[in-house]
Amino acid sequence: MNSNFFDGHDYFIDEKVNLFKFENVYKIFDEKGENIGAVKQILTFGQKALRFLVDKRMLPFKLNIVNNDDELQAVISRGFTFFMSKIIINDAYENPIAIIKQKFKFFKPTFKIEQPDGELIAEITGDWKAWNFVIKDSNQIEMGSISKKWAGALKEIFTTADKYNVHIDPLYSQNKHKVAILSAAITIDMVLKES
Repeated sequence: MNSNFFDGHDYFIDEKVNLFKFENVYKIFDEKGENIGAVKQILTFGQKALRFLVDKRMLPFKLNIVNNDDELQAVISRGFTFFMSKIIINDAYENPIAIIKQKFKFFKPTFKIEQPDGELIAEITGDWKAWNFVIKDSNQIEMGSISKKWAGALKEIFTTADKYNVHIDPLYSQNKHKVAILSAAITIDMVLKES
């Protein structure tokens, strides 16, 4: 894993949909507006064909987080699902980092990020219509946010709705957990759009 990739505290994510391949690609920018990597959806031919036959909310997905040198940083994956999503986050060496569990709450999407042993890392709750989410640690202390509102110069560069900011408190230093939180932000985008 590139040690510098998850050192930042603000990640700006710009979704690009590839209509011909039916795949989503998310470009990732740092707080200076520099492209630091991407999240690429990996679909087999069979998965692409199934999209015409089965509700895509039920289908599995796999997303690779890569840096600018196309080096794998982490993998986000989900198997077939029928109601609430359970997403697995692995590092570049296929070691499990975290599990993201979608919880059912009316009009208030909630995602729990847990370590593989079940210990809570963080919980993300929010208002999906306004696309404002709060990230709280296991002690319910706010440690970050996910928002469509981009501040400063970046607001002028990126103006469409498929872009959002993941902010993690600068005092929070656990890079392995940052991988899970950034992955959860991508997951929220995919799962809520599917819904």
